[in-house]
Amino acid sequence: MSGRELLLQAAQIVSVLIFAPLLQGIILQFEERVQRAQGPGIFQPYRDLRKLFSKEIVVPESSSWIFWLAPVIAFTCMLTVPMLIPVLTDFPLPYSDMADILGGGLILTLGSFMITLAGLDSGSAYGGIGSSRAVMLSILAEPTLILVFVGITLLAKAMIPFVVNHLLVENPAVYWSPAHLFLIAAFFVLLLVETDRMPIHSSTHIEVYMIDEARILEYSGPLLGLLKWASMMKQFILYTIFCNVLFLPWGLSAKGETAGILGSLGALIVKFIVVAIAVVFVETAQSRLRFYRYQEPLAASFLLAVLSIISTQLG
Repeated sequence: MSGRELLLQAAQIVSVLIFAPLLQGIILQFEERVQRAQGPGIFQPYRDLRKLFSKEIVVPESSSWIFWLAPVIAFTCMLTVPMLIPVLTDFPLPYSDMADILGGGLILTLGSFMITLAGLDSGSAYGGIGSSRAVMLSILAEPTLILVFVGITLLAKAMIPFVVNHLLVENPAVYWSPAHLFLIAAFFVLLLVETDRMPIHSSTHIEVYMIDEARILEYSGPLLGLLKWASMMKQFILYTIFCNVLFLPWGLSAKGETAGILGSLGALIVKFIVVAIAVVFVETAQSRLRFYRYQEPLAASFLLAVLSIISTQLG
């Protein structure tokens, strides 16, 4: 373990920490443009975070220690996952072997689980509604995510994201195989669900179908800032897994030099813009579904993951 490798490891974490709000701003700006509106600008999430961290914390009287601990755990989980996945380099860095892709998914789920507990702990009716709806979605989303990971394992004969990246870059036949294409489609649906971009979701707290916003409705000040930042980081991490491991595995630094790191960071931003355009198109072009129809896209994603596994077994 060299000092240079540790610096690269830190660079991956810092990249997620700093550029996650920028990704959120780009997506919101795309949505505004599609709706023929001006929008607040791509740097608005940074201004929102600065405002939240300068405000006072207000805590409900009915809350317990879970209310305080949940934002810290969620934020810490999002700082841990970048150590396990290829963000800037296509080779493992120190501590990348702490967990495989399934372990990274477990850490992401832990952060979401703590936020769900905090929504229930606050005693708010909205928090209970948001938490219960989040669990309803996860009942279908989590098994599908596990099946996607199983499909990746069968395809690459490994559960290490770096191995999957190398396999797809070096073997075009594997990349264009039906099994891999099914995995891309299945994970894209999961990306919509986990980033609150399904057409049944709400991006504000004033609509009936709010889910993620309802869970954190009782938070304020720096605690709310941590939760908002953690949510942006989770979105950045899921985009990174989708782009660098499954969809667009090219453009990562092979030697870890300064020029290569800057180039991989620029390539990552371009990949995110491509995926963000597709996500915004799906979110805005399709009419909003009634909440009880949430299982339809998730069931389709589950079926695609099953087809990927079958295709892998059939060769």
